[in-house]
Amino acid sequence: MVVSETLILAILQAVLVMALAPLLTGIVRKTKAGLQRRRGASIFQPYRDIARLMRKETIISHDASWIFTAAPTFILAATWVAATLVPTFAQTPGLAPIADLIVIVGLLAAARFALALAGLDIGTAFGGLGASREMLFATVAEPAMLMIIFGLSLIAGTTRLAEIAATVQATVPGLHISLMLAFVGLAMLAVVENGRIPVDNPATHLELTMVHEAMILEYSGRHLGLIELAQALKLLLYVSLIAVVFIPWGLAPAGSTLLAYGLGFGVYLIKLVVAAKLLAFFEIAGAKMRVFRVPQFAGVALMLALLAVLLLFVSRSF
Repeated sequence: MVVSETLILAILQAVLVMALAPLLTGIVRKTKAGLQRRRGASIFQPYRDIARLMRKETIISHDASWIFTAAPTFILAATWVAATLVPTFAQTPGLAPIADLIVIVGLLAAARFALALAGLDIGTAFGGLGASREMLFATVAEPAMLMIIFGLSLIAGTTRLAEIAATVQATVPGLHISLMLAFVGLAMLAVVENGRIPVDNPATHLELTMVHEAMILEYSGRHLGLIELAQALKLLLYVSLIAVVFIPWGLAPAGSTLLAYGLGFGVYLIKLVVAAKLLAFFEIAGAKMRVFRVPQFAGVALMLALLAVLLLFVSRSF
């Protein structure tokens, strides 16, 4: 493959995730409204919301430092880079060397740290509350994510997404149980990391339960728009990560024809729609849990990941 084609694929990957992130959020909201027998807003409403926030005036407290103003841009940049590294419709050979799960986790951890720091910087009670809860959840969620990565690396012999996807496509039946446990664990972590029901409710500002919303309560205008876009990107990232690791079929290989790339794009859109519908269904079917039960919920994901790793060692000992 020539360098120009590799560069075009990398750029398309970056533009695609940025363009589709609000659409995924809109499909989730529209599906939830339909399940609740409401008409609901258009699936394109998140685009309008972000555009409106970008045009609004930004109000900054006198107590805020440069951390508060710089955090939204850094959070969006880190999340966008992490989402770009996850293959969507095709393998991107230009990004393959750095499309590593450890790199992605590191970028997301940096974005989380910046958001918590911004919540503390403003000096409000809500910001400190949300930052404290976010770090509490991270103490369990991040080890669980690393354990899942460890299990996948044992299966594929690497932490690079392209090679993991290729291994899953040709996996042997004996590895299916470990992959299934890792899949359930990663799905649970996706709920925790994105603050979805039953962990958090992004549609409410109830001070007794909010986590993510508490840290961004003082943001407005362009800064709030950047954070909302980063949150939509993060949801798309986890959906894409689950799709490429556990459902890699339909991913166009490097050097394919335009028809193959178009087919891969269509399959990717189907995966996004199905994931959005399932997420909306589970959010409607469940209820929000108590805040201090969230670490237990994330702990279950950690135990599933640990069990997947143990089964790998046991199966290879025979």
